[in-house]
Formats: sequence, C-alpha cells, structure tokens
Amino acid sequence: MESRSAARWAGALRSPLGVTAAVLLAAVLLLAVVAPVLWSGAADAPDTTRILQGPSAAHWAGTDALGRDILSRVLVATRLSVVLALLATAIGVLAGILLGSAPVLLGSPAGRWVTAAVNIAVAFPGLLLALFFAVVFGVGTSGALLAIGVAVAPGFARLTQTLVAGVAGRDFVAAARLAGVGRVRLLTRHVLPNIAEPLVINATMTAGSCLLAFAGLSFLGMGVQAPAYDWGRMLGDGLSGIYANPAAALVPGAAVVVAGLAFNLCGEAIAKGVGMRAPVVRPGRDVGADLGPDLAPPVAVPADEDAVLVVENLRVGFPGPDGPVTPLRGVSLTMRRGETVGIVGESGSGKSLTALAIARLVDDPGRVHADRLEFLGEDLTTARSREVRRLLGTSLAMVFQDPMTSFNPAMRIGRQLAEVAEQHQGMDRRRAWAHAVDRLRAVRIPGAARRAAQYPHEFSGGMRQRAMIGMGLMGSPALLIADEPTTALDATVQRQVLALLDAVRAADDVAVLLISHDIGVVRETCARVLVMYAGRIVEDLPAAELRTSARHPYTRALLAAVPDMTTDRERPLAVIPGRPPDPARWPAGCAFAPRCGLADDRCRDVEPPLLSDDRSRRVACWHADVAGRPGAPVAVRIGGVHE
Repeated sequence: MESRSAARWAGALRSPLGVTAAVLLAAVLLLAVVAPVLWSGAADAPDTTRILQGPSAAHWAGTDALGRDILSRVLVATRLSVVLALLATAIGVLAGILLGSAPVLLGSPAGRWVTAAVNIAVAFPGLLLALFFAVVFGVGTSGALLAIGVAVAPGFARLTQTLVAGVAGRDFVAAARLAGVGRVRLLTRHVLPNIAEPLVINATMTAGSCLLAFAGLSFLGMGVQAPAYDWGRMLGDGLSGIYANPAAALVPGAAVVVAGLAFNLCGEAIAKGVGMRAPVVRPGRDVGADLGPDLAPPVAVPADEDAVLVVENLRVGFPGPDGPVTPLRGVSLTMRRGETVGIVGESGSGKSLTALAIARLVDDPGRVHADRLEFLGEDLTTARSREVRRLLGTSLAMVFQDPMTSFNPAMRIGRQLAEVAEQHQGMDRRRAWAHAVDRLRAVRIPGAARRAAQYPHEFSGGMRQRAMIGMGLMGSPALLIADEPTTALDATVQRQVLALLDAVRAADDVAVLLISHDIGVVRETCARVLVMYAGRIVEDLPAAELRTSARHPYTRALLAAVPDMTTDRERPLAVIPGRPPDPARWPAGCAFAPRCGLADDRCRDVEPPLLSDDRSRRVACWHADVAGRPGAPVAVRIGGVHE
C-alpha cells in the first residue's frame, strides 16, 4: 500500500503541471535557505550616495530610501515570508484538525456545539477574519501569525469534519470502538491516516493563501514591523515611490505572486495526480433526538442462568424532519452459551441495527433504550463506558458484512489484530503481534506470519473474512455476532466461513448470532431463527421447524420466495408483493397487513403482540393458527399473479 501511495504522489509530480509546480516551489524554498547567506550584506548595507535610484546594472531593481539594493532585500525576505506563511498554515491546519475532529474526540453534545461554531465561522470571508483577529491579537509579527492561523482554521475544520464523517461510519472504525480503542487513538490511528491525502493537498494550497494574507497584513502595517521586513512590507514601502521607481513595488509584488502560485499549483498538481479534491461542504441541519413513544408492547424475557445475552424491549430512534424515527421497536431475545441464533428478514427490517445496538455502536444522534440489556450478567444500560468497552472488547466479537471496509486500509492486518490485545490484555507489541499471528493461524490462514505483515487489499475476500473472525478471537468471546458474513463470497468460500464459525462455537461454547438474507443458510446453520419485519421480531421458532411449522404469513412468504431444486424454471421467480412500511410512519396495526392475504380489519387497527405458545415458540400474528395450516394462502406473487 505504501508503494502504491508513493507511486500516486510521484505520478502527480511527473505531469507538466506537476513539474512546473515542483520547479517553482523548489526555487522558492531554495531561496528561503540560501538567500540570507548570499545576499544579506547587500540587502542590509546602506549607501547614502545611491538613495532612491532607479534600476541600473549595479542595482537591477533600484535602491530604497537608505540606498539598499531592493532586489537583494526581496531575495533575503523570502525566508521570513515563507517561514511565516508555513507557521500560520501549521497553526490553522492543527486547529482545523482538532475542531473538525471534535465529534470523534468529544462526542455529543460538545461535538455538535463545536460543529455549529465552525459552521458559523466558515460563513465569514477569511481575510475579514484575519483583519478582525489582527486587531484582537495586536499589531506585529506574532499577532499577524495568530490572526491568519485562526482565520484559516474554520475552513480547514469544515473540510476535516466532512472527511472524518465519511470515515467514522466505516466498519473498521466501529470494530476499533468495539475493541475498546480510545478516542484519541481512534482518531490518530484509524481516521486521520485514511484522510491524509486530501488534508495534505488542501494544506499545500492553504500555505499559498497564508502567504498572500501575511503579505496583505504587512502591506497594511499590521504584520512585520521594522527593522524586520517581508515582501508585504517592502511592497508597502515601494508603493509610496511607485511613480519614481515602479520596480520597488513590482519586484516584491511579483515575488508574492510567484510564491503563492507555486504553493497553489503544487496542491492542484497533487490533487489531479491522486484523483482527490476537497469535497463541497454544505452546512447541515441538526434536529432533536427524542426516541418517541413505544410503538410495540413490551415483551418480558424469562430469567436464564445460562444466558449470555438478554435483551428486553430494545428500541432505537433517530431524529427526523417530522419527528422521531424509530426503526427498531421492541426487540426481545435471549441467547445461551453455545447457541446459534439466526436473524432473517428483508433489507431495512432492523437486523443489523439490532446487532449494532447490542454492541453499543449506534452513534449520535441515535438513541438506544431497553428495559433490559444484559451481557454476561452486566447491565449495559447502567455500566460505565470504560467498563462496557472492556467487557465488549474482550467478550463480544463482530464479523461485519464487508471485510474490506471492516479493516483499516492504512494498517497491516497483524497490527489491527494486535491492537486488541494491547488495549485489553496489557500485552506489549511483540507479544501482541505473536498472538495475532497465532489467531490468524487458528482461523486457517496459510502463511500466517507472512500474511500478518500484509495490508487488507492483499487478502482475498474469504481470507479477509477469516481474518475478521480472527480479530474477534483475540480475546475470549462469549458472543460472536456475524452480520452477513458470507455476502459476495462464492459457495465454496461461504461454506468454509460457516464451518469456521461453527468450529469456533463448538470449541469454546461461544454463542453465535448470525444475521443473513439467506434463509437457507440460516436454516442449515442455526438452532433457532428470529424473523424480523418492520423493526420487530414477528416469529421465533426452531430452525428445524422453519419449513414445516412457520406460523407467520411473512415467514411463509420468505420461504416461498426462495427457489429450490423443485422450482419451475419456466416460471418467473416468486416475490413478496408491495414493500415494507416507512419507519417514519408506522401503520396503526400489523405492519405486514398491506401485503398479507389473511389481513382483516383487526390486523389493520391493532398491532399483534409477540406471544409464546406451549412449545416455546413466539409469533406476532392474529391469524397464526390459520397461517400455519397446510394449504394456507402465501403472500407471494409469480409473474403478476398472487398465490
């Protein structure tokens, strides 16, 4: 990955634009280093016999009011002008990164207040802010340096906010949080390395802007003060005699333009070469985050001494433009040691959100509430954040849907696994690395020691998925949550991953929660199946009885829509008619009623509770007895005909 990144940067500088920018910038930086050494004598030596002379062979740009050579002074001033511009850029970039990363570093609500302040500040022109802060910090070099740095910070902070928001939602960041990585380490190790290129590009362009801004303040008499001088101060001095000697103003002005152009062209060349440009930033809208009313009757979960996870009436809400949106409403379940439970349902039914809520990975402005949420006997709703991170980081493992986004692309696989051991088991780097190699070997990755030193893009899809399982095994997990672990994998690799999950379960008595769209995989892999629809569980039954004893019309429709070896290939595939309801507008009664052939007025007016029968199965349907009979209508459509 390092070689690929270096190749992109080298390619950026090999283009005509890149060569031009590199030559200009190198010339400016070289002058900043050598000019004071070579020409400081001529620049500082007064000559009263040559006061205010025009250009000549001895003085190409003329002399100033003390007879000093103007061209030599312009060359010598390169160092101070460039150094001040770079210092102001560093102040602005550092402040901008800290402000832009506030949502990650501070969380909510402090992060939202910082974001709001940045959005207000970025609405003002940068030069106006620089003038304002120059007055606040005082006239002089230090005041101008702070003023320009502070003026630059809001724009850079807004860019950082956008980039951080794009990375903070990735699975590998969620995995790091689940592993208990602290906020500062999360930012420096997992977020910033993945947004470094656009930040460097914009910092390079910002340096050119800071150089122009500093020259402007010095020109107005608010920047560098005598006896020191930079290009802006020389431009102001030369302007008073521009009619007698135009070169006195034109030469420092040209130096400002060329140096500013060098920084900006360099940034443009890099942006063009690596194919990255700063995103367009638009202020967003923040709304309240009330969860809203309970939309489903609570379901009590009986006590179980062997329970690993107990969830009762779990709800997740987000603020919406017309009020709270509650995509998860009243989920209740229990998982025991060594048990494999599958969750199935259409996209948007709440399967993955249930897993994220259990793992405490729902970010603000989302709100998670539960009457009971216990993991290994620990109440996750009342425990302190540090205790929750330690418990979840060592005893809960998650395998995300796309392992390519679950791993940090800027870190080696071994380092990402070792980080878990360093954070929670107190291992040093050497022992943690050895443990990571051992875990990769345990999940059957060939050449584990060599593979640990590789980056995620060097792994195949199946190997990345096995490595993700290996990361979960870095601790001693009691619960493993696998969210669509076989998505986009071929049948052979899919079978290997499922076999590995079962081996992990059997070896250490680990409870496995398998989330999948593939009802066939769940039926073959799991002991129990939870069917979710519209943010709640509508049926809970043994997997062995799924095909023969399903009692909810939605479950039967899912089964009917799955083709098998007896499916007539001459007919169109069966589909469930209609679409799931909008979470912002749940219907009054059963959410499946508009798509169900058994629905009546009671179904449309009253939502059925999730009730247990005498065989410890649960179903939420007013017509469960009818729907479970052989020959009952199934809500599927084949070629436009309902069956």
